[in-house]
Amino acid sequence: MTKADLVRNVSTETGIIRKDVALAVDAFLEAIKDSMKEGKHIEIRGFGTFKLKSRKERIGRNPKTEEKVKVPSRVVPTFKFSRAFKEEVDNSNQPEHLG
Repeated sequence: MTKADLVRNVSTETGIIRKDVALAVDAFLEAIKDSMKEGKHIEIRGFGTFKLKSRKERIGRNPKTEEKVKVPSRVVPTFKFSRAFKEEVDNSNQPEHLG
């Protein structure tokens, strides 16, 4: 599903015109990005949590040359689905729901 698909689905479900839904979706995504840039985490109950995780410095290797390379520490954004979300997806993908 693309962002355009999401906008179309929300517009269809709510009756709000696509242009307004697109603005809301863009504002939502920007709010998440801005919060994470500030080092905050975002929790959406029943859906999941956006967090920042620190990755330690490590020694990696170039797969072509086998040369060892120093990989610097960094902070990466992560997303963890809520237990309720995972259970709902798991239940809807049981064999009787597929095919």
